[in-house]
Amino acid sequence: MILATRNPHKLHEVRRMLGEEQVEALPDDVQLGPEVGETFAANALAKARTAAAATGLTAIADDSGICAQALGGAPGVRSARFAREGASDQENLDLLIERVPAGSALAYVCVIAFADPASGEERTFEGRCSGTMAAAPAGSGGFGYDPVFVPDGGDGRTMAELDPAEKDARSHRGAALRALAAWLAAAPA
Repeated sequence: MILATRNPHKLHEVRRMLGEEQVEALPDDVQLGPEVGETFAANALAKARTAAAATGLTAIADDSGICAQALGGAPGVRSARFAREGASDQENLDLLIERVPAGSALAYVCVIAFADPASGEERTFEGRCSGTMAAAPAGSGGFGYDPVFVPDGGDGRTMAELDPAEKDARSHRGAALRALAAWLAAAPA
């Protein structure tokens, strides 16, 4: 399967969970369009369809982000460009810290889309992780908003403080990938 992303962190997480041999990087010559969908599913499906059509191979894509209750669910689908188009992870994180008080409810959402160009089959798999805004950034693992996201039901550590196995077990992307893997395992050969 082709993973329709240019984000090396996402490629690493997906390969870690689905297996290095099952997931190929998006070829350099395949151009993904801008994320203009109003939902995570719409953006993920657009990317998966583009990669599948361009390569002729089964493709998966994710769209994910953070939703802050204090911001009415924002940044949501605009998480990667919250501060501005082309913003760095640090710029986006700094803006979230500026606008969301510690202890506020957060949710990570991830939708993985599957597109098979041979059969025309398409599916989406959603994962969610609820949590709260940390008082201050902590940890050096993960990426994006992980240093301020404290998952519910944990021991108070941020996603950036969890080791990869702990993060995979709790995260929104982990939940979506487990649902995809279960569906793939049950699908007829």
